[in-house]
Amino acid sequence: MISRIWHGWTTPENADAYETLVKNEVFNIIKDKGVKGYRGINLLRRELDNEIEFITIMWFDSLDAVREFAGEDYETSFVPPQAQALLSRFDTRSQHYEVKADVKV
Repeated sequence: MISRIWHGWTTPENADAYETLVKNEVFNIIKDKGVKGYRGINLLRRELDNEIEFITIMWFDSLDAVREFAGEDYETSFVPPQAQALLSRFDTRSQHYEVKADVKV
């Protein structure tokens, strides 16, 4: 299992709109790609002093599935234009980790 992690930041004023956009549109864009080996996505949100941080964690069966999603340069982040418009800044590259344990209670 591969975990793909990405960070983006908004102003406090744009945070709710960004969260809504991601949950209602971007998640569907990702799902509609029909990538074999895509297992889901999490959205995390954290309030900082002057901005709001968002983290996405995507789950894939393999790096081949990540490449199918993102292309050969698979570390390139996937940020649709409508999401970019609401972000103050964001990672242009995603990080990938091999999942060594996945314990659920």
